[in-house]
Amino acid sequence: MLTFLLTSCSMFEKQDFSSVDYLDPTKYEGTWYVIENIPTFFEDDAYNSVERYTFKEDKIEIDFTMRKGSPTGEIKSYPQKGEIYNKKTNAHWKIKIPWIPWKFDYLVTDIAPDYSWVVVGVPNKNYVWIMSRKPTLDEKTLIPIRKRLKESGYDISKLQKVPQVWD
Repeated sequence: MLTFLLTSCSMFEKQDFSSVDYLDPTKYEGTWYVIENIPTFFEDDAYNSVERYTFKEDKIEIDFTMRKGSPTGEIKSYPQKGEIYNKKTNAHWKIKIPWIPWKFDYLVTDIAPDYSWVVVGVPNKNYVWIMSRKPTLDEKTLIPIRKRLKESGYDISKLQKVPQVWD
């Protein structure tokens, strides 16, 4: 836990608060499947990771669920609350995880024009999530996303595929 806190919140690392120019919360709301990520410690060995977003004005309810270890493993749920921090873009959020006493910056850094996929990252670039409205995203779409992530400073060698195995 201490390693996570130190690596994700270090004041000594360069912080990049770049995000997309504008995010429409009504289009963003709903279910997103995590396709690839640089995972946090509690996402190791995750299957069927899903994030569900509900917006109420500038407040955000996030319901993150996953299965641990296999597609039929134990269901883990990590509800989070957030708020839109940058109200001009709606793409910079402050997120509160219940067992941690402070808020984290989350940035929507890339999004499809039709909101079919999205990339969410953190300012120090230690974590990132590539998500899709469907449980799969083709390589033709992923290759340029990974390229943009690398160009913006993410270590894409740390990206992990999140198995999405649904009946």
